[in-house]
Amino acid sequence: MAVIILSSSRICCSSFICSYATETLPSASKPCVLSYNVPLGGKKIRTSRLFSFGSRSKWKNITKNQMGFCGFVMKCSYDAVIVNKKPKKCMSSEEVLGVLKSLSDPTESFSFFKSVAEFPSVIHNTETCNYMLEQLRGHKRINDMVMVFDLMQKHIIYRNLNTYLTIFRGLHIRGGIQEVVFALEKMRKAGFVLNAYSYKGLIHLVLKAGFCREALEIYKRMVLEGLKPSLKTYSALMVACGKRRDTETVMRLLEEMESLGLRPNVYTFTICIRVLGRAGKINEAYSILKRMNEEGCAPDVVTYTVLIDALCDAGKLDVAKEVFTKMKSGSQKPDRVTYITLLEKFTDHRDLDSVREFLNRMEADGYIGDVVTFTILIDALCKVGKLDEAFATLESMKEKGISPNLHTYNTLICGLLRENRSDEAFELFDSLESLGVQHTAFTYILFIDYYGKLGQTDKALEIFEMMKAHGIAPNVVAFNAFLYGLAELGKLKEARDIFDGMKRSGLVPDSITYNMMIKCFGNADKVDEAVQLLYEMTEIGCDPDVIVVNSLIDMLYKADRADEAWAMFCRMKDMRLNPSIVTYNTLLAGLKKEGKYQEAFHLFESMTARGCPPNTITFNTLLDCYCKNNEVDSAVKMFYEMTEVKCYPDVFTYNTVISGLTKENRFRETFWFYHQMKKVLYPDCVSLCTLLPGIVKDGLIEDAYQIVKDFSYQARNLLDRSFWENLMEGTMREAELPFCILFMEKLLSDGYCKNELIVASPIKFLCKQKKPLDAYGLFSKVTKSFGILPTLEVYYALIDVLLEFHHKELAWKLFMDMKSSGCAPDVSTYNLLLDDLAKSGMVNELFELYKEMRHRGCSPDTITHNILISGLVRAGDIDKAIDFYYDLVSGGFSPTPCTYGPLLDGLLKLEKLDGAKMLFKEMIDYGCQPNCAIYNILINGFGKAGDVENACSYFNRMLKEGIRPDLKSYTILVDCLCMAGNVEDAMHYFEELKSAGLDPDLVSYNLMINGLGRSGKIHEALTLLSEMRSRGISPNLYTFNTLILNLVILGMLEEAGKMYEELQVAGFEPNVFTYNALIRGYSISGDPDRGYEIFEKMMVGGCSPNSGTFAQLPN
Repeated sequence: MAVIILSSSRICCSSFICSYATETLPSASKPCVLSYNVPLGGKKIRTSRLFSFGSRSKWKNITKNQMGFCGFVMKCSYDAVIVNKKPKKCMSSEEVLGVLKSLSDPTESFSFFKSVAEFPSVIHNTETCNYMLEQLRGHKRINDMVMVFDLMQKHIIYRNLNTYLTIFRGLHIRGGIQEVVFALEKMRKAGFVLNAYSYKGLIHLVLKAGFCREALEIYKRMVLEGLKPSLKTYSALMVACGKRRDTETVMRLLEEMESLGLRPNVYTFTICIRVLGRAGKINEAYSILKRMNEEGCAPDVVTYTVLIDALCDAGKLDVAKEVFTKMKSGSQKPDRVTYITLLEKFTDHRDLDSVREFLNRMEADGYIGDVVTFTILIDALCKVGKLDEAFATLESMKEKGISPNLHTYNTLICGLLRENRSDEAFELFDSLESLGVQHTAFTYILFIDYYGKLGQTDKALEIFEMMKAHGIAPNVVAFNAFLYGLAELGKLKEARDIFDGMKRSGLVPDSITYNMMIKCFGNADKVDEAVQLLYEMTEIGCDPDVIVVNSLIDMLYKADRADEAWAMFCRMKDMRLNPSIVTYNTLLAGLKKEGKYQEAFHLFESMTARGCPPNTITFNTLLDCYCKNNEVDSAVKMFYEMTEVKCYPDVFTYNTVISGLTKENRFRETFWFYHQMKKVLYPDCVSLCTLLPGIVKDGLIEDAYQIVKDFSYQARNLLDRSFWENLMEGTMREAELPFCILFMEKLLSDGYCKNELIVASPIKFLCKQKKPLDAYGLFSKVTKSFGILPTLEVYYALIDVLLEFHHKELAWKLFMDMKSSGCAPDVSTYNLLLDDLAKSGMVNELFELYKEMRHRGCSPDTITHNILISGLVRAGDIDKAIDFYYDLVSGGFSPTPCTYGPLLDGLLKLEKLDGAKMLFKEMIDYGCQPNCAIYNILINGFGKAGDVENACSYFNRMLKEGIRPDLKSYTILVDCLCMAGNVEDAMHYFEELKSAGLDPDLVSYNLMINGLGRSGKIHEALTLLSEMRSRGISPNLYTFNTLILNLVILGMLEEAGKMYEELQVAGFEPNVFTYNALIRGYSISGDPDRGYEIFEKMMVGGCSPNSGTFAQLPN
């Protein structure tokens, strides 16, 4: 027997609970009505109607003929079929996920999943699809998993890392995303066929995970299958290979992308230049620039700067100047970074004339001198012995309001000592403290170096003692200690100065010194320089020790240059060095980072054979490998084996095993390990943040609370603000929101936590989930019930989401409460509310709030002023907006493209084209470089005003200036050209859009289809429709209406009728424009009866006619 339960409640968003019926209903055709209560989503259904039918086919007829709506069908226990009476297009992805989670039977889940997939609009998202994949995987339904994956591809639903990992587990593939190459072959055999978008997305996921080789293999497979990677994919691969210094692969990728018909853009070529330059292949890098010009791809400022830097490092200063001159004469003007690069490089080569020339050009280009540029000039003057001019430059910078820094004064002291003007150097040294500048070791080293070279040991000793009095010992040990701090902070320039000063002072660096410098180079990602230091060590007779080599191996691994790291390991034998436990631990950590767990296990086995026993760190690394490889049982086994080799677990060991067990929901073992740890060690905050999220996830709130309570007694001083924040954030990532809130409320109610950060995570999470009222409700509860004073960050998140969902009264009330509670709004909070007023056209209130903001001492930023200008433009007061803009500029305001955008848009919408041109010119003159968005506004404004020539001119200017048009740029231009009847030009730009590596969207296709149709090229329009579908883009109602109208105009009524039928099959409801087009066609063709028939169908369908409808009806 089948039972149909009809309900007006939304079954999809709640669990359906119904006690089963033991009665057998009579097999009558009339419904039997039973009155009983059914709990459904928190509501009770008083009366339900139960129908008895003999077959599912009969059910289908009844749902179609009698029900009059499209419902989902779920086969539930006792042969019941649940039908939701509301249209499914009202369902949200969250509601679908809720139903899926409430169903334990995979057949029921999959049936419901497929029914939702049949809706006209896409409801499924990544989360619902991933959940379905996981459920199907658990029941080994691979074919159904293939269907879900195909659906994701068809509807362009994002496939994330979990999507693929779930499929991998379903195919029994271990090792995670690193095994993707092997996994793809198994996926193909199982029926998973990836399209181009899936391949591109997968490549980016694998690169993000750090597996460059695997990403390249996926790319090769993609090309072999005849699929075309995008420019974005090629760029990502080239950047990854460039980081590994793999220039050969980078250039090969460049050739291959061209062979597939993709034109490299300025970003692609710049990547090649950077990679070749860093590898020392200067000629090849320079040839790329020449090629760009030959192929019409204008280099941008970054391209030129990257090449100039490489040329200077290679000592090719004349060529660097030629590149700079070419840059100046072209459309891409040098920016501040370009000039600083040139100034530093030419100063190092003591070329004062060139330094001055670049400074003059820099100032002429609108870049005002600052402490950096003045210091570089002073350094250049000192290096050529022009000390008086250097001091004159110092006074000049002070007069201009630029305060010299320590580096400025050290540069002058160094110059004075170089010229044997030591008295003046000391006078300057003694005056530093009165100038508010504190000495550093380098200042003392300058004097030690000077007196040491003069042989004045007493003076050198005097400085030595002075340094000791200031806590700095000027010997190798002191230098090493200072270098260590610089290396830790990554301050390479200062470390290099100290290192060079140390050698100048007569001190010979030892292996520790070099180790510190190598580490410093590593922190600055200058791996090649660090390796070069190793060769320098051997040249000066300083034999490298195992510590130095270990640092280099670690550095190479961190730079994703694993092959070189292993080559360095192999060279240790030639250097007569035995690998230490640190060496092996570094290599094991590298293998773990690469995901090469099996290789890590093999290396571990070889350690003892080579006489190097493991330590606790070794075991911790391997335990982490086992847990990440989903081999927790092996991790537990190794945990017990540690003590056999006299290695004892530390807190990190326990935390690693606890983490692995928690992820597998093995809470009994997790608790046991936690209590074992407490017998011998004190758990730390990481222990709790590892353990508690899984416990809360399982709903064990009381157990979680008890653990925090016990821990708080032993570590009260450790429970700082960051602990509660980290604990709650970790819990939010693992557990369901209701459990997290219960846990939070338990901690607050019993007084173990009064920290406002514990409530920040749940509220911000609700805000990110776009649940403003739930977030506000939780906010109100914790503030009123527990007396928590929220942070500024919480207020901002709440106000932001409330405004986004138009709960303006609540947002403004919250803002008032915020001020009255003593929490001062910052500029970002004010900007939110100013933007709301601007968009609402409330100009008076807008400026009142602006006045209040300044009165409260909150300084407006650029965004604030841009909002005010935009608000005036929106209110239609363009003149006042421009006046306000000039007032700001006269007060020192630096406008941005976001400042000019609204002003240009306002002028263009009023068709003040000359005014827009003048403002744009002023923008350029002011030194504000236009971006793509500005050009889009100009193209759209002039195009809509009918000035297509100027619209095209601005588009071409954008290209010439090296600004890459985006999809919106092309779409706007295509629309303007179509409106002007220039369909051929529009089609040219539409094709150029695709060749530029951009993917047309539904809007761009619709505009082009409409343009072709209006010009009578209906067959080309239909061809474009087919192309759109082949790209996975489904037409919408506008697409169908456009084609129907243009088919009717051309008298192709039969084809228009077929298009109308296709529209309905696609699940769209015809609107008034659809009906008007058909009525017009039949009226013109002399078939008035058919026209009135369409009109009647329109009225019966509930579609209201407009004036155009009656105008089309035959008399």
